[in-house]
Amino acid sequence: MRIKKGLLPLILLCGFAYSANAQNYTAPEQAQPTPPDDYGNGLYHPSEFSVEGAAIGILHEYDFNSNGLHRKNYRFGGDAGANFFFTQYIGIGADAYALAQHSRSFVDTATGNLIVRFPIGMVAPYIFGGAGYQFEGIDQIVGGGGVGLEIRLVPHFGIFADARYLAAVKTPDFGMARAGVRLSF
Repeated sequence: MRIKKGLLPLILLCGFAYSANAQNYTAPEQAQPTPPDDYGNGLYHPSEFSVEGAAIGILHEYDFNSNGLHRKNYRFGGDAGANFFFTQYIGIGADAYALAQHSRSFVDTATGNLIVRFPIGMVAPYIFGGAGYQFEGIDQIVGGGGVGLEIRLVPHFGIFADARYLAAVKTPDFGMARAGVRLSF
């Protein structure tokens, strides 16, 4: 019985001591949720590398006669390229295309471009310009620029379409349209 009577004051004393210590206790900093990134919903990143494949169509000015009637068929082909964005907005890209025709070279034209994109949610309009070299037909330097639009529903896959005007040194200028898919890493 004596033990039971002595235990009650000991328990009360420990309880008071514990509550006094708890008032001076400061909890370690809890992990704060990470703030949202500064590039929207995370679909378009800085330091982003991407590869792309596209179907292309080429149109030269001599495809139409003076009456606006179609004189030749459009030329179609395929395009492959790679891009690297240093920031969310500015990057460089290179691509090469081949037309669906019998030619002596596998690649008809290769170009390099400076790209400026403007991500708005899942859509990113972009402008680009640069120069390249045409291997098929008449070997020559080409240069030009264009506009495009990319749509991403998930961070690593998008679809895009763009149009460009290419000024050639030895032949008439021509236009090109592309539509394809882009995988980003």
